[in-house]
Amino acid sequence: MIIGIPKEIKSAENRIALQPSGAEILAADKHTVLVQRGGGLGSGFTDEDYTKAGAEIVDTPEEIFQRAEMIIKVKEPLDPEYPLMRPGQVMFTYYHFASSEYLTNKVMETGSIAIAYETMLDDNNQLPLLIPMSEVAGRMATQQGAKYLEKRMGGRGILLGGVPGVEPGEVVILGGGVVGTNAAKMAAGLGANVAILDINLNRLRELDDFMPKNVTTIASNPANIRKYISKADLLIGAVLIPGAKAPHLVTRDMLELMKPGSVIVDVAVDQGGCIETIHPTTHDDPVYEMEGVLHYGVANMPGAVPFTSTKALTNATFPFARMLANKGWRAAAKESGEIFTGLNIIKGKITCEAVAEAFGMEYTPADDLI
Repeated sequence: MIIGIPKEIKSAENRIALQPSGAEILAADKHTVLVQRGGGLGSGFTDEDYTKAGAEIVDTPEEIFQRAEMIIKVKEPLDPEYPLMRPGQVMFTYYHFASSEYLTNKVMETGSIAIAYETMLDDNNQLPLLIPMSEVAGRMATQQGAKYLEKRMGGRGILLGGVPGVEPGEVVILGGGVVGTNAAKMAAGLGANVAILDINLNRLRELDDFMPKNVTTIASNPANIRKYISKADLLIGAVLIPGAKAPHLVTRDMLELMKPGSVIVDVAVDQGGCIETIHPTTHDDPVYEMEGVLHYGVANMPGAVPFTSTKALTNATFPFARMLANKGWRAAAKESGEIFTGLNIIKGKITCEAVAEAFGMEYTPADDLI
């Protein structure tokens, strides 16, 4: 198979979808690996690293898309890439279709096979390709929130950990999954008072067992959300429904309950956000103010730390990329439950029920197409 690795074009996205070590294995499997010139520099990999591994360096994305049978990316395709995609071409990447009807329609029009990292489920109902980036994004959420709480950045002027004689900051986290857990660990480590809200009482019991004493677990309901966001210096959205649009747990009118200069970091923004007033931003222009509250909505947070996140991501994605290359997408989907659940769009038909429901579109079971 001919496998293409284009350079990412999303704003400040420095990750790459394949490490040289992965290229070496694919080349040994007798596949042709095309890597766009300079694509790995942001993650610390040179073109020479890839050529030594057996990859071919290609100058333009046009050539990669024209030659490759499968494209592996980190982020969803953008406007310049849609015309390059071909019917029957496999693209393996993060899509987050439920947050964008425009993206969904554009990919349907290409006739390609869209396999989405974020909906792949394993036998334990876990999301193996979302977990590593959720770990990074959760930790970054606290880090970025702490930065934007500084007065010079537009925040309240709060040091999350406080100092002797001065109370610490208040961090409220909506969701106790991977993102929320990692955000809480970081915030607690800084010395903040942390509250995690979740609807799953069993998960709250688990968190209560291993979190430090400055983390409180709270049952999530509208009354408790209103109560705790009124205390928050930093509010972190960490809600996930796999493949589906995130529910709005904090509505626009609830912002008046929050302190002026407080900060919202909504990690769920790439699935529509769990804060009604959030919208996607970029690393170049990450925040905006609404109702006196600073909103951080960067949808590719891990792209800011590519040395870490590229390795974490590709460690998880590579076994599935190799399976797709060795077996083809149909055989791989029949053999691997993870790849099967990653099938979101096949030649213009939506095969992920949550995506179809998000936009009232027709759903076609993947079984009917493979």
